[in-house]
Amino acid sequence: MNEKIPKVGLGVIVLDKTGKVLLILRNSDAKKADSEMRLEGTWTLPAGKMKYGETLFVAAKRKVKEETNLDVSNLEVISVADDINNFAHYVTIGLVADSYEGEVSLGDTEEHVDYRFFDMDKMPPNLCEPSMKIIRNYRQNKIYNGKEN
Repeated sequence: MNEKIPKVGLGVIVLDKTGKVLLILRNSDAKKADSEMRLEGTWTLPAGKMKYGETLFVAAKRKVKEETNLDVSNLEVISVADDINNFAHYVTIGLVADSYEGEVSLGDTEEHVDYRFFDMDKMPPNLCEPSMKIIRNYRQNKIYNGKEN
């Protein structure tokens, strides 16, 4: 039986010294973008799925390293969101990294095709919904932006 169940995802806000946010652009080819939520062609925070047995902080450090080659430290949980679409359901945990070391590199994967640091007031129009929620919650200093219906 292929039961649909929610999964746990995460996204990490990595800020440069001027307060700009690191975003990476997913490949527009759905197979290369490798996203269960079908986020191809969108800008996203360094993000991904937790693996069984990983703590939240270990998973966040792993995903940032895999996707950007940066080593982040002093992580703090800043957001929780429900991300549900026709393709997948994730409970997404947002974190912010106090600092990082290294130089950004996307490596040899085709999953991401570009990166850029964006001003929080000038996000790209094709920012993916899960990343937008994390950034919004961070800016509004809310862990969860919503109310029970």
